[in-house]
Amino acid sequence: MANDIAAAEIRGVGGVCMMSNTWREEQHSSFINFISTFLRANSFRLNFVAIAPDFIFNCGGSSVAFIFVTKWDENNVSTIFGRIQKLRMQFGHLYIVVTLTTNDQNDSFVRSYFKFQMELGKPTFIPVRDIEMGFEKIVKIAHSFGVCKRQDAKTKLKSECGISFLFFKRKQTVQGMDYFLKVVTSIPGIDSHDANALNQAIGSIEDIAKQSKEYILENTDLSAEKADVIFKFFRDPKFYLGPKIN
Repeated sequence: MANDIAAAEIRGVGGVCMMSNTWREEQHSSFINFISTFLRANSFRLNFVAIAPDFIFNCGGSSVAFIFVTKWDENNVSTIFGRIQKLRMQFGHLYIVVTLTTNDQNDSFVRSYFKFQMELGKPTFIPVRDIEMGFEKIVKIAHSFGVCKRQDAKTKLKSECGISFLFFKRKQTVQGMDYFLKVVTSIPGIDSHDANALNQAIGSIEDIAKQSKEYILENTDLSAEKADVIFKFFRDPKFYLGPKIN
């Protein structure tokens, strides 16, 4: 039932997801099954092809490419960043999703980011805590590009849904407000007023994700119940692993 609702909500905005054959072979079969089910629930057709990025989404006339690092290996950072440097010259819209499950991995990522002289937002990096959450963010970005394209209001989504280092950067980067509202109001019980209050008091989605329930209560007019829901949304899999995209 939930899958049917999700598909109905984005009917006409779904599209095609092309997955790299090479990337597929490196993943566990259970994760590929998760991806297939999630895409089908959200009206995307999945094709396995020989492509340079890990994913290319065609949605509503827009094309977005992704590199998805599911296992951070400190001994392989040269290969990862070398590939990023090459692909960012080939794709106008490229996002890098990196799974960082520990503080040590996050520290390693930050060191590598500066070592290889990455420029903020070129491309945008999106650190995540687990692979399922990472793929859901990928689909939300692709979906948002499609929605904006259909409405003839596409903006450059430079650093939305993630900035280069999620766990230490607090400054809100240039982002599309429409996309911010779409993501934040997808949290159960959170409306546009709440989203605007969070944006003004705290900042980007990444900044909100880092805050405690107490911090949200102290700096916004949200209720304790809503603050608790927001806090859990970014930490509890039962919130962020559902297939529904509002």
